[in-house]
This record gives sequence, structure tokens and C-alpha cells, in this order.
Amino acid sequence: MSSSASAQRWACANLKMKALRIVVAGLVIAALGGCASYAPPQAWEKQYLALPAMQFDADKLDAKNIQHVYFSKEGSAGGYGVGGGGCGCN
Repeated sequence: MSSSASAQRWACANLKMKALRIVVAGLVIAALGGCASYAPPQAWEKQYLALPAMQFDADKLDAKNIQHVYFSKEGSAGGYGVGGGGCGCN
């Protein structure tokens, strides 16, 4: 094997590495550019966020019953907008 073949292989590998760096840099710039163009939802788009299917607890009565059972077993109340603890003091 001659030294020119070795140098040619090294140049080819170096060229591939440069191309890979350019591609990765382009992807990073594109990703950062996509994140910068985020806009919050408009007023007329928020109607879909209020649908019952988009709520964490679609069935309010069932959620209230599950909380009641949990607090009855736990012996405490609070954490859901209610003041006081299980001891009855506020």
C-alpha cells in the first residue's frame, strides 16, 4: 500500500467528518429555530382546551368520590384548595 492511498483515505474520512458536522450543526440550528417560533394559543383556539375530554378528571363526581375515599383512609384533608388538616384545626 502506498502512502498516497493512505493519504487519500484519510482525506476522504476527513471530508465525511466535515460533512457530518455541517449536517449536525444544521439540524441543531433548525431545531432551535423551530423552538423560537412558538406562539401561545389564540383566544379562539382555547375552546378546545375546555372540552371535557381534555380535563384530567372528566367525571367530576367520580373524582370527588375518589378524593373522599382517599381522605377517609388517610385521615387528613387538604391539598385541593381546602385549608386545614385532618385534626380539624384551620
